[in-house]
Amino acid sequence: MKKVSIGSWAYTIGPYADHPVDFDTVCDRLRELGFDGVELGAFPPHPNPDDLPGEEERAALKAKLEEKGLGVSGLAANLWGEKLINTADPSAYLDAFTRNAAFCRDLGVAGIRVDTVQPPTIFDEVDAGTAFERVTSTWNRCADIAADHGLYVAWEFEPGFAFNKPSDVLRVLDAVDKPNFGILYDTSHGHMCSVVGARQPGEKETLPGGQVELIGKLSGRINHIHLIDSDNTCHKDADGNDETSMHLPFGDGVVDFKPILPKLAAESLPHDWWTIDLCFWPDAWDATKACKETVDRFVERYG
Repeated sequence: MKKVSIGSWAYTIGPYADHPVDFDTVCDRLRELGFDGVELGAFPPHPNPDDLPGEEERAALKAKLEEKGLGVSGLAANLWGEKLINTADPSAYLDAFTRNAAFCRDLGVAGIRVDTVQPPTIFDEVDAGTAFERVTSTWNRCADIAADHGLYVAWEFEPGFAFNKPSDVLRVLDAVDKPNFGILYDTSHGHMCSVVGARQPGEKETLPGGQVELIGKLSGRINHIHLIDSDNTCHKDADGNDETSMHLPFGDGVVDFKPILPKLAAESLPHDWWTIDLCFWPDAWDATKACKETVDRFVERYG
């Protein structure tokens, strides 16, 4: 049976940046709603490796979560302040990744999330070949670091970051050929990349079979799953420009989950988690209960 969590970042960034919900309140609410766990956005104001540098502090956090009956389904590392594509020296990125990997291990979390950091417009500054080499060579090293910490690495591809075409995803996967490296498949990002072709540089690349076809191409290399809806649009940044996939509560968008969920349920993951992602949704706090009820129905039927 699948366990259900939700990403804690939904309550700290975007519309919640000026009034974030503290981590204890989030966890208490999730426990009340019957969640099995939380997926930790490891950046302020929620627990993170810089604010909890000591073993005792991390052990106390782990014990508190256990007392609340909540597991941690994964960790989103705070790597957005680092350079990945637009530098020839990945040492700062690797140092930050290593700190987050140690934090992940100390909390007993099995997997750590990454993305390509820079937006697709980075190709105006760095040619695609150089960008590809920098990303894949760095992530090969990250996969080894993660393995040393007993972790898997999950890459979340999305319109807001470079290498967001289906063929890009496959090429990166082939170049980071490590057993503990795979795809974090988010159903909103999957829709926007395979059906809409949002923010793809040059000619758009979509798939006739949409998400079902994309999941088929990625089958066997998906190691983490986020579930949420899409309405064919991107979240807007402060200037009104497209940023990344809009994440809507189930039923408010256009994603047909019936053909998708059996495919995702059939994937052999290194864990039993399905994670709700309400990133950037303005009423995430109020929408949490209904989303949990929907995913409970998904689990009952498919999980």
